[in-house]
Amino acid sequence: MNAPLAPTLLRVIDRLLPELIDVRRDLHAHPELSFEEHRTTEVIRERLTGADLRISTVSDTGLVVDLGDEQPLRRVALRGDIDALPVTERTGLDWSSTRPGACHACGHDVHTTVLLGAALALSEVAQELAARRVGVRLIFQPAEEKMPGGAASLVSAGVMSGVDTAYAVHCDPSIDVGEVGLREGPLTAAADRFVVSVRGSGGHTSRPHLTQDLTFALAKIVTEVPAILSRRLDPRSGAVLVWGRVAAGETNNVIPSTGVAEGTIRLLDASLWEGIGPLLTEVVEAVAAPYQVAVHVDFVRGVPPVVNDPGAIAALGRAAMSAGLRPVPTPQSLGGEDFAWMLHEAEGAMARLGTRTPGGRTYDLHQGDLVVDEQAVRAGTALLTLAAAGEWTRVDHGPVPVS
Repeated sequence: MNAPLAPTLLRVIDRLLPELIDVRRDLHAHPELSFEEHRTTEVIRERLTGADLRISTVSDTGLVVDLGDEQPLRRVALRGDIDALPVTERTGLDWSSTRPGACHACGHDVHTTVLLGAALALSEVAQELAARRVGVRLIFQPAEEKMPGGAASLVSAGVMSGVDTAYAVHCDPSIDVGEVGLREGPLTAAADRFVVSVRGSGGHTSRPHLTQDLTFALAKIVTEVPAILSRRLDPRSGAVLVWGRVAAGETNNVIPSTGVAEGTIRLLDASLWEGIGPLLTEVVEAVAAPYQVAVHVDFVRGVPPVVNDPGAIAALGRAAMSAGLRPVPTPQSLGGEDFAWMLHEAEGAMARLGTRTPGGRTYDLHQGDLVVDEQAVRAGTALLTLAAAGEWTRVDHGPVPVS
């Protein structure tokens, strides 16, 4: 990275930090669920108005912001998700959610604020980036929490057109603030959901031979399908099928005529993900066949895995160190993340942003008691800002390999 540029940007971020923390607290107090983020969008728009930015909309909520060269040699995208979860907050903070049954239990208020800070900081060097033939696109994305995710619709709308590299962060309450979790290759899993519906002729439990014993067949599906898949899929794929709901019958002595099992299947291998739906249907039907029940699999495609590009991870590592942050290894997760749709269109990477106060409690995501150390706002803003500004080096030298 050009030496004078990083210190300039860090000074700007430090000047903006009190205001960014105020914005984060405001967003936290007013969470909005997927595709309902109207107030959030207007807060972002209002703060960005007047800066050296080009603001556009491609969906009912969320914004796309461009700066730097309009026809760049390299364009980098920064993405932040803006929606909240249908979870009741239990933190007791002064800026707790004012909306019953909704809160930012996944840290998206931090992601939004970090991206806002990056936009404002980069706008102050927009002309220098343009002179270096770099363009930056900041994507304030709705509905990450609703599969297949708002990213898929934004990709369809063309927000990744012309993008060479994409970066994002995700809060991680198991990592100390000031640390950045980095990993090459698969970071999160493909995640799909499905419903298996079973029908058969029910009857009295004293005469199972005169029925199609649907409950027994459903039990076989629940136990045998995961076992069979473990032998049909490469064990290195990290595939796991887990049932979340199994239901059949209303009383102890009646074999029911309908039943249902619902679950998720997750895997780290993007190539295997493409065919997992047909394979699951094939296995379910094969298990059900001896019991002569009718079976239907409703498979809902979710998100592909996030696969981090080695060059993008190296760039994030350099940006982290320039910002005074500490890169640390981070494990794979079987959670789903729709930033993966953007990485289908361009190389890039997601970093895990430490939010734990050193020596403090380790919280969990998607829980109503999640508390984030607000110095993560500064860390995340600096990381994404310097990663974007560093793209000018690729104009001159191409991707920098991992050492």
